[in-house]
Parts: sequence; structure tokens; C-alpha cells
Amino acid sequence: MLGKIHLLEGDLDKAIEIYKKAVEFSPENTELLTTLGLLYLQLGIYQKAFEHLGNALTYDPTNYKAILAAGSMMQTHGDFDVALTKYRVVACAVPESPPLWNNIGMCFFGKKKYVAAISCLKRANYLAPFDWKILYNLGLVHLTMQQYASAFHFLSAAINFQPKMGELYMLLAVALTNLEDIENAKRAYAEAVHLDKCNPLVNLNYAVLLYNQGEKKNALAQYQEMEKKVNLLKDSSSVEFDSEMVEMAQKLGAALQVGEALVWTKPVKDPKSKHRTTSTSKPASFQQPLGSNQALGQAMSSAAAYRTLPSGAGGTSQFTKPPSLPLEPEPAMESSPTETSEQIREK
Repeated sequence: MLGKIHLLEGDLDKAIEIYKKAVEFSPENTELLTTLGLLYLQLGIYQKAFEHLGNALTYDPTNYKAILAAGSMMQTHGDFDVALTKYRVVACAVPESPPLWNNIGMCFFGKKKYVAAISCLKRANYLAPFDWKILYNLGLVHLTMQQYASAFHFLSAAINFQPKMGELYMLLAVALTNLEDIENAKRAYAEAVHLDKCNPLVNLNYAVLLYNQGEKKNALAQYQEMEKKVNLLKDSSSVEFDSEMVEMAQKLGAALQVGEALVWTKPVKDPKSKHRTTSTSKPASFQQPLGSNQALGQAMSSAAAYRTLPSGAGGTSQFTKPPSLPLEPEPAMESSPTETSEQIREK
């Protein structure tokens, strides 16, 4: 109970200490082992998470929470086929689990089987209509399939349940841009910039839109803000930026005549940092940012281990590890529709 109180207060470190002591007194308690594994998963400490989840499965091979958590961890690292194998076992125990169908949907999304992904996510949404992470994922999938009206529908619904998440407004702005509603897209980007103080993608996409609308001065301001965030991320952690994002920023920098050489780290694929935009080098071309499949798929694949950045004035998704969150049971609650993966992404 003391551990659950710390979880309710959002103090994961103290909760982990309590559960570690509990496991010392009861090393074969699968519920404690699973909860501890989920907490480590939430913090991104995958080695210890896998260790405790493995111990839980050793004592109880049918523990669906531990299996779901292990599957989400594999999903987070891109091993979709193995994750789906784990989820088949869980489906026999809890066929009506919203996190399960959310994660299955995002596995199909990662495999670029979009119709199957939508089918699974729709089932998850039917089982948990108020889970914003599932709505987020549905918006991502429809956005990737260029079904912008449907994406707008699901992203708007997600915003109603999670109005303080800047990334949702950014993706909504992407949909609005493609629906040719530029004014509302600008409002959505402005809200995303206000809420998300850490993710440079928000400013990059906003700058692209402003540049294509001929507002070079405002575009330059967003571009410079993006550079500030990049520098902060580099100083605070070893962030790996997506190569596509780096290329787009360099093209935009050249178009704005601020130079192509940016202070990026070595470009590496990053699950959540990818929101594709078309070339911005030509002012006449209408640029429309769109999240790429891999980025979006892991952007919110998991739902329980969703984390927020330690810095920043609004609820924002972690940049290095997107809400790439494959859904799992919440550590504090018995059957929460959210997960602790990664997720997402959310992501």
C-alpha cells in the first residue's frame, strides 16, 4: 500500500525502493515482481525491467501482465514479430484488454500493415473509448495513410482528454495543413509551441509551414527556437536525432539563409523524432509535414510507461524515447489501460 501511495503521488523512485524491499521479503510474489519490472520499464531501465519480469514469469508462466510488459519492451526495440508472439499468449487470457489490442495494432503499424493496425486500434478504442493514447495512435495511423479528416477526428478527441500535450497539437496542425486550413493549423502550432518546451520538431514543422506561407521572419524565429532546443538536448543528454529531421532542418536553414551546417549530433534513426516534411527549398512549393511510419508507430505504441520530460513547462513526450509506448497494465492499478513501455511514442 505504501508503494501504491508513492505511485499515486508520482514519486517513482520512492515507490521502487518500497517495492524492492517488498521483493526482498517475498521474492516469489509475482505481483510485486511484475510491478517492479513495470516501474523500471517506465524509467527506461530495460535491463532491470527484463530481469524482474523474467523472474515473475519463472514463478508464473501465465502471468499476462508480465507477458504483456515483456512484449511491449520487445516492441519498443522494433522486434514486432516476437512481440506479437507474446501478445498471442496474452490474448488467450485477457481477450478484451484495451492495452493488448493497442499494442497489437502498433506492431502491425511498425510492420506497415496499416489496415490491420486500424482494425486492432478500433477494437481497443471500442473497449476503452476514453483512453487518449489509443486515440493518439489512431490519429497517427490515419495521418500516415494520408487520411487527414479521420486523423483530425481522432487527434481532436485525444486533445479533449489530454489538453496539455504539445505533440497532439502539432500532429493536429499537420492534419489541418493537409486539409488546407492554414489559419487553424497556425493556431494549433502556436499552442503546441506554448505547451512543448523541449521538442524541436514542433518548431521545425511550424517553421516549414510559415516559410511556405511566405512568412520568412516568423519562420526564422521558429527555426532559431528549434536550434536552442537542439542545443539544450545535446547538453542535457546524449540525444540521437533522426537523419530525416536533420536533412529537413538543413534545407530550411539554407532557404532562410542561416547556413546549412547545424550543431546536430551524428544522425541516427530515432523512433519518435520523425515527422516527415517535404522539401522546403522552394518557397513556391506547399510543404506539408507528415509523421513517418516508423516514427509515428513507435511514437505512442505503449500506453502505461508514458513519461514526460523532466524539464519543460508543459506535458511533453520524451524526445529521445518517444512515447513509444506499447500498452501495458499500469503498475499502480490492477487493470489500467495504459502501459509502461515506451512507449506511444506514443511513440
